[in-house]
Amino acid sequence: MSTLASALPGLPDTRALQGQLARAERRRKLRAFALTLPLLVFLLATFLVPIALLLKRAVENPEVATALPRTVEALSGWNRRDAPPDAAYAAVIADLASMPDGADAGALARRLNSEVAGARSLVMGTYRALPIEASSPADAKARLLEKDERWGELKYWQAIAKNGARWTPDYLLASLDFRRDAAGDIVRMPEDQQVFGRILARTFGVSALVTLWCLLLAYPLAYWLSILPARRANVLMILVLVPFWTSVLVRVAAWIVLLQSGGLVNGALQGLGVIDRPLELLFNRTGVVIAMVHILLPFMILPLYSVMKSVPPTYLRAAVSLGSAPLAAFFRVYVPQTYPGIGAGALLVFILSIGYYVTPALLGGADDQMLSYYVAQYANVNVNWGMAAALGAILLTATLLLYGVYRRVVKSELSLG
Repeated sequence: MSTLASALPGLPDTRALQGQLARAERRRKLRAFALTLPLLVFLLATFLVPIALLLKRAVENPEVATALPRTVEALSGWNRRDAPPDAAYAAVIADLASMPDGADAGALARRLNSEVAGARSLVMGTYRALPIEASSPADAKARLLEKDERWGELKYWQAIAKNGARWTPDYLLASLDFRRDAAGDIVRMPEDQQVFGRILARTFGVSALVTLWCLLLAYPLAYWLSILPARRANVLMILVLVPFWTSVLVRVAAWIVLLQSGGLVNGALQGLGVIDRPLELLFNRTGVVIAMVHILLPFMILPLYSVMKSVPPTYLRAAVSLGSAPLAAFFRVYVPQTYPGIGAGALLVFILSIGYYVTPALLGGADDQMLSYYVAQYANVNVNWGMAAALGAILLTATLLLYGVYRRVVKSELSLG
């Protein structure tokens, strides 16, 4: 080709054309990357970095390692069954004395108190009793026991040794109802302390119930919209999308007005003679499910509607013309073709449901709170960021797994479409 280009002066060189095309393609890619760069930076700063910090905090345990470095070193060879060495007592005094202010002692006390009850008063009482003069490790042990006899109890020293590492699986284990014992072995928590398994099961149970009700309500409505003329379907679709334009908090407040004992729902049922006394619809599972179904129903309708619009109506008519009963033809011919929409809508609603916080908190009772409620509780009330991050990590993992399934369903839906 290059010989032909040299023989014909008017024909451009192929290599030069290839180079120009490559440079043009690079410039196009750079422009596209420059246009998307602000969005990538925004997502990195507001989404990926916070998630990474959350996951890091779920396994980070800096309080004891930072506040008591000498003590942790003195306990490094301790078997956690016999009395700790005298050098550990001297190290505790030195570490507490080197703390710049009481905030560090408070953080240490809170962390140890989450392991052993009474550690908070022990640490803070010793910190306030400083300075403690000691001439030798044995003298330091005697001085500490003189200040507080609880320094002679193994459980406090075991808590320090157990939390001496900067990284720990304790928060993640606790979120799954496991823990490390004094020897460091992983064991199941006592029966009366196993709470997060039930909370996780409740979260998935409520989400599954909401998803089922959304499917039962959305399927006939989406089918009706799919067979209507385009103009009427568009008008009704606007009504379906109205909840997207209203705050979730406003909708929850409206349901409180509707579902209370003297509200419109109970008033209407009593007026019609259906019930003799008001139903308990608030601060229980019923109110939570009703409000969540109302909020999440559009997320089920839209995937179903998009799939149903792509199903040719001639299939159903052909099945009936071949002798099938209309109802049998609907379930055997039409419904299987909408499975991608059912799967996508159900997974989308389920994923959104497991992260709900405001609706169960305002409409549910103590036994209706989902996992996200306890994430907020540990973060805002108990100020236990490690436990809050671990519960958030469990919720994030479940969401990512479900989102992976959702992506597969969407791909199959697109391939069928």
